Amino acid sequence: MTMFGRIREKLHRAPLRARRPVLEESYPHVEIFFWKPAQGLNFGDYLASAVTQRMLAAREILFDEPAPKARLFTIGSVLHFAATGDTVWGSGRNGKISSEQHPFADLDVRAVRGPLTQKFLMDRGISVPSVFGDPALLIPRLFPQRFKRRTQPGKIGVVPNLHDRDLLDRDDVIDPMWNWGRVIDAICECEFIVSSSLHGLIIADAFGIPCSHVRLSETEPDFKYIDYCEGVGRSTFRSATSVEEALDAGPLSPPNFDAAPLLESFPYDLWEPKGAR
Repeated sequence: MTMFGRIREKLHRAPLRARRPVLEESYPHVEIFFWKPAQGLNFGDYLASAVTQRMLAAREILFDEPAPKARLFTIGSVLHFAATGDTVWGSGRNGKISSEQHPFADLDVRAVRGPLTQKFLMDRGISVPSVFGDPALLIPRLFPQRFKRRTQPGKIGVVPNLHDRDLLDRDDVIDPMWNWGRVIDAICECEFIVSSSLHGLIIADAFGIPCSHVRLSETEPDFKYIDYCEGVGRSTFRSATSVEEALDAGPLSPPNFDAAPLLESFPYDLWEPKGAR
């Protein structure tokens, strides 16, 4: 019998070993939190994932590569979902949620949406730097080839909040449940945006498109809109009660936003191995 024949015979007689189970999560990683409706995705909330992935790509870091286990809150009024020790970069308080419904004792805060969120957290004894802005404002910088302003003269876009979608019957509605890229493309084609969606206003601001807020229902209090507007240096905030009123009133004053502090505060250190610093 040849040497290879003996090896084949030995392997044939060897007992079969049970296959090692494949683990869905075999290593710790940084979880990017964003709110998800019962069905589909709300474009504004999904931007948390899109922006974080592009910020990481700038440092050649993979979104889900092994890293010390942590949880990062970026875009959205989602602080009531946070727990002690979580990291915050740009999130804000939801005005519908009481203080008692925020269970954390402390947070690692790098930036918040605006000064109202800052005050809310500081009143709870949490250290919060004066770095403001919703990270969705960075979309033009992070996706310079994918998204560009392509204004069609006279074109109006109306972006309802998720809860207002059934209140509008118009041809110019931009549905927040569309694919996130499709929503941004649609906003970029408009000369004017009327929005009850916070991120409809934010994307318009990001691309320098005049915009106005409309209150179509009592579902969303003014808190998050005022928080955002003050965070980007907008001097005043107002709401219309109809699309027609918003168009007649004209745009909100332009934001006065410096992106540098927000960019510099991104928590890249969460992806550093323990003991690396």
